[in-house]
Amino acid sequence: MPSMPKSLFWTRTDTAGAEHVLFDDAQGLAACGTMLAVDPVQWTGRYQVSTDPDWATTRVEVEVEGTGWLRSVRLERAAGRWRVTTAEQGDLDATLAAAGYPPAGLPGTDDPDRLADALDVDLGGSPLFNALPVHRLGLRGAPADRSHRITVAWVLMPSLVVVAAEQVYTSLGPGRARFTSDTYTADIDLDGEGYVLRYPGLAERIDPR
Repeated sequence: MPSMPKSLFWTRTDTAGAEHVLFDDAQGLAACGTMLAVDPVQWTGRYQVSTDPDWATTRVEVEVEGTGWLRSVRLERAAGRWRVTTAEQGDLDATLAAAGYPPAGLPGTDDPDRLADALDVDLGGSPLFNALPVHRLGLRGAPADRSHRITVAWVLMPSLVVVAAEQVYTSLGPGRARFTSDTYTADIDLDGEGYVLRYPGLAERIDPR
């Protein structure tokens, strides 16, 4: 991937962790990022994401690594269908069991057709990926209380299990948007370019001094 002209950094507020992304948003989004967290076990994730000029996601690659295990997933959308490819080394479930957590299951999905309605990918714990529907739906300049119900391909971290999830994005006026999924709701603060400044209970942006 070529060098990127922009960079953002978030610290996690729900656990010890952080995210750093390098990106180019001149024509849609091309980005590569790194995530780190300590829950449920210590892990490091690396991702690449590409969209079309309208910010509909076309490709996401994620690799997550911890002590004794490594997983990867690739999602590619073409002609209205998603192709999902996975790989695994080591045994994440054994690591989770040793730490007292239930098994994560296999990465990816057994039925990519369940993702057919998804134009966005949501990478669990990443505030960057909230920018995808914010831009695609035009929420930056939308009047308050305009809502959009969407289906996303939700990639759980660190398991890389992929599920179809319903989410609602609602414009709250300049610089704010409400995210809803099932019974969970968060009012997100955005900068002037539509990227997360503060996601209550998840992450806060840290800018250079």
